[in-house]
Amino acid sequence: MSLQGPILVVAEETHPPVVGWIESAGAFPVVEAGPNDAEAAIGTVAPAAIILSGAVGVEAAQSSAIADRAARQSGPVIPVFALATAEFTPARISVMPLEPERRAAVARLRAALRVRTLQTSVLRRVQSQASRSDLPSPESFTDPLEDTTVLVAGRGRAYPALTTAVGELVGLIGALSLETATSYLEARDIDGLVIGDGFNRSAVAHFVERLSSDPRFRDLPVTVIDPLQIEIDPERLPYLHVNNGSAPQTVARMLPLARMHALSSRLRRLSAAIDAKGVLDADTGLYTREAFANNLAHAVADSAQHGHAFAIARFSLDNLSDARTSKDAARLVSRLVRSGDFATRDRDGTILVAFSDTDLGTAHVVARRIASVLKHTMLAPGCERKGLQPNIALAALRSKDTSASLLSRVTADRLVAAE
Repeated sequence: MSLQGPILVVAEETHPPVVGWIESAGAFPVVEAGPNDAEAAIGTVAPAAIILSGAVGVEAAQSSAIADRAARQSGPVIPVFALATAEFTPARISVMPLEPERRAAVARLRAALRVRTLQTSVLRRVQSQASRSDLPSPESFTDPLEDTTVLVAGRGRAYPALTTAVGELVGLIGALSLETATSYLEARDIDGLVIGDGFNRSAVAHFVERLSSDPRFRDLPVTVIDPLQIEIDPERLPYLHVNNGSAPQTVARMLPLARMHALSSRLRRLSAAIDAKGVLDADTGLYTREAFANNLAHAVADSAQHGHAFAIARFSLDNLSDARTSKDAARLVSRLVRSGDFATRDRDGTILVAFSDTDLGTAHVVARRIASVLKHTMLAPGCERKGLQPNIALAALRSKDTSASLLSRVTADRLVAAE
């Protein structure tokens, strides 16, 4: 990813070291401004990214004002970075820490600009298809923090404090082993990973090495609270940070990076929805209700004509009280359904899954597997953080069934196919 400018560097001094770092990496143009001129420069320059250098990076009032001005700028997101000392705590959730070392700083800036480029492309595609009612308008986008989920792995003294600090602000997934953390990374949409204490140091180093070698996790923010010597190429894991700060400081430093990752995930879902031409829901990755109803009608008719087995399952979740958890569960199901099956999220938050060429017994086995993953990887919101309890209703296709009669045996709501 080229460092396409302009990149605005805000500093008291002229030509601070970070300017040389990014210019040597190919950044152009690089524009410098003093703290008092920064807000005006944002409107004039329209930067692709902003770096707060020197004292500005830790001065709360100035960095907050600059971040707020950047957020008001029209167009795609403007990543705002502040050169971070060990004690750095962002003044705003939108201010991301920039490691004070050339290779790490350049890699982190590249990662953020990849998200900006993705957003530019997706917004252009949304605007070119403004007539489509299934796509959200750019004005309807909420703060990515609402979609952010952080995985905390640990089993030492710091684990309760870390999970509390995360759970108060964003979605939380806890893991008491690195093996469990690996399974969650495979199954869930994770926007940040905190590796706490209680693990063997060599196991942690090996775990981070494996993450860095997997392209899927290249832009995943990873924080290790044990001060290990981990030698990882910053380009392979640009958001890696090793520290032993307090739990609130650790979480505050990671959340801006996790928020950017959540934005990237949202944009990829929206891009997939555009490609699917109205079939996929941009929020969950499952079929839209209308597309599900259409596909169900065709699948039932085809199965009845050729004598193939067909089944449908409805998953309802106890303790499900908010839209966020409902979306999280639907996104998890989108990863679990088999390639020949299809699913949707109903208006009441329940999830319908259709099983092609599947008899009732096999459908029961598959549905139980999905329910087991939901039960063991989803938590209800609130202080008690209870596990969700999936309830399954199953129905198999009968000789004289239609899609409506099949659906009626698992749900009272009626799905209507698009005309």
